[in-house]
Amino acid sequence: PLPSPPPPPVEKPKPPPKVVTNNELQAIKIQAWWRGTLVRRTLLHAALRACIIQYWWKQKLAELLEKKRRAILQYYAREKWAVVRLQSWVRMWRIRLRYCRLLHAVRIIQVYWRWHNCHTRGFFRGSYELTARQLGLELEIFLGSHICRITDCIPFPIKN
Repeated sequence: PLPSPPPPPVEKPKPPPKVVTNNELQAIKIQAWWRGTLVRRTLLHAALRACIIQYWWKQKLAELLEKKRRAILQYYAREKWAVVRLQSWVRMWRIRLRYCRLLHAVRIIQVYWRWHNCHTRGFFRGSYELTARQLGLELEIFLGSHICRITDCIPFPIKN
């Protein structure tokens, strides 16, 4: 057997149109205005709170960004300082090494020269006397069997 079709929907009778008086219309307008005012006030308070939260959050982000920037700058400065310090140490070491080599060469030359002068040419011996007005020199130069003596007084110019 076939199922029977559902019964047709029953229409509810429409209520009779309500007659609204002029006072009721004015009351409805005042109520709508008041509800709109309350809604706008609520939305304004919500918007102000959102602006305050956004301003606070932007400040916090700016502070974090500044902290990161300072940390990166300090790291960069520390790194540069370390590089400069290392370079100065290397330069100092190289210059000191060069100076020590030159000093060693000078000492070798001086020892050879002194030995050569003492054995072939002779040597110097002398003394000096320094006073307020003059310099007195006495030099003796020994050249093998020859001796040369030099005695001299050098006057200083007196400033008035």
